[in-house]
Amino acid sequence: MEPAISHEPSPSSATGPSPDLRFGTFTERGPWVLDDPASLPWRARTKELRQAARDEVPVLTNPTTLPPVGRFLGAGGRIGAALVAWNFGERKRGLTESRAGLSRRLRRCFEVLGPAYIKLGQIVSSGKGIFPDELVDEFKLCRDQVPPEPFETVRRVVEEDLGRPLEQVFSSFDRKALAAASIAQVHAARLATGEDVVVKVQRPQVASLVRADIRAMSWIAPWLVGRIPVAGLANPPALVELFAETVMEELDFRLEGENMLDIAHVLRDAGQTAIVVPRPHPELVTRRVLVMERLHGFKYDDVDGMRAAGIDTTAVLRAMLISFLEGAMIYGVFHGDLHGGNLMVMPDGRVALFDYGMTGRMDEKQRHAFLRLMMTGAVNDVKGQLAAFRDLGALPEDVDIRRLISELKIDQPVRDPTKMGSQELVSEIREILSALLAHGAKLPKHLMLYVKNMIFVDGSIAHYAPDLDIFAEVAHVYGYFALKHGPRIMQEIGFDPSTNPLDLAGMRAQLGIEDDIGSMSHRELVERRQTIQQRIEDAGGVPLTRGS
Repeated sequence: MEPAISHEPSPSSATGPSPDLRFGTFTERGPWVLDDPASLPWRARTKELRQAARDEVPVLTNPTTLPPVGRFLGAGGRIGAALVAWNFGERKRGLTESRAGLSRRLRRCFEVLGPAYIKLGQIVSSGKGIFPDELVDEFKLCRDQVPPEPFETVRRVVEEDLGRPLEQVFSSFDRKALAAASIAQVHAARLATGEDVVVKVQRPQVASLVRADIRAMSWIAPWLVGRIPVAGLANPPALVELFAETVMEELDFRLEGENMLDIAHVLRDAGQTAIVVPRPHPELVTRRVLVMERLHGFKYDDVDGMRAAGIDTTAVLRAMLISFLEGAMIYGVFHGDLHGGNLMVMPDGRVALFDYGMTGRMDEKQRHAFLRLMMTGAVNDVKGQLAAFRDLGALPEDVDIRRLISELKIDQPVRDPTKMGSQELVSEIREILSALLAHGAKLPKHLMLYVKNMIFVDGSIAHYAPDLDIFAEVAHVYGYFALKHGPRIMQEIGFDPSTNPLDLAGMRAQLGIEDDIGSMSHRELVERRQTIQQRIEDAGGVPLTRGS
């Protein structure tokens, strides 16, 4: 969710930078100082609370013999009715129209079923490239069409959690929400002590509803496998599990506050000061209420406004990409829900980042596997990449990597997909999907969040730097990690970037591009994708069910 947007600069200070900048990437002078973030009272139990949320996921997602009667009847009835209507309606009208009709019917169901389903739809809407375009485009309508709770309901939640009347804490509190999403909504306010803030307030009863809905989803999901053309690699049970892992931590704003501080610290430790995290309040953070510093800037899609103000949008994009990759590869902590509503660009060109409920966290084993994945990918070590995927949980531990390489035809010369016939291209894609599914491929949470974020970054290039040379940018990023983190990468995974040059020829081969093409702009890359997509559509699309 997005705090208030204005083009006013953040308050400046005549007394120098805030001392808590030694800890995190905050504004130079905030409304308060986080003297000792580790000792904040609301952080006392966050480790225990986070583990409890994780432990609850397998309990909620383990399908019972009998369905959970309460929410299941409503959810199952509505989804079942939608599938029946689709079956007798759009299903036989061609694959594209069939998927569009099913997506539309599912979106309408989710909106009626409430917060948990709307949140699930929002996760799907950010998965362009993971889910079918029709499903993604339809569920984008779930992002900004969630009605806010009445102000009296908001007042009650705030007063219950803070233990005081609203007027004792705030001198003003806007009755109208700045934004409303499935789990919570945000309001602009001013503390009684004079600081301008943003207040995130959880919807009442959402925690109990989400738990009931996860149980219902987990019972329905296995039945949907192979029956609807929107499954693909992210099959319904895996999607429900991902949703449960994500949303359970989002239900406690103390965990989100800790996410804010952890990412701010990672950015500061890495020297990535181009990203700014709003300060959570030292005391006013509870399970359902999060008071934070209010920041100002340009909406993320106001590219013309940024350029008119002299902001280098290419530099903004590069800083965001490198800081995101660095958080994942070197620290194992990264913002898991990058999209335009969670970002703004401040007048000085720095990126203000909001909404930390969905945060990727990898343990050391997972992070090392992810680091190997990125490094082996850079040098076109296919066997190393698949082994890293296995260690990340995307492939079973006992997967036969050599057989998978053969079945995916990775050991054969790569062909340019733009020069393949429609039916031939679809056949190739179908074989790849079938091989992956047969070998038990899936997308675990941290990998799904990474892919989702990279899809967002890729889309941002089209607006911020459409003529960016993709090959040159990849070389720049690889050089950055080799120079800054080379010794650490060598120590952790035994890979020396300084003696393993980037394999741009391999990258071109993976894209099916002739070796004599030395550069390619993002605009040209998009045109290639559009050509490929059109040929897939000409052939009637690629079936995405397990039974295809």
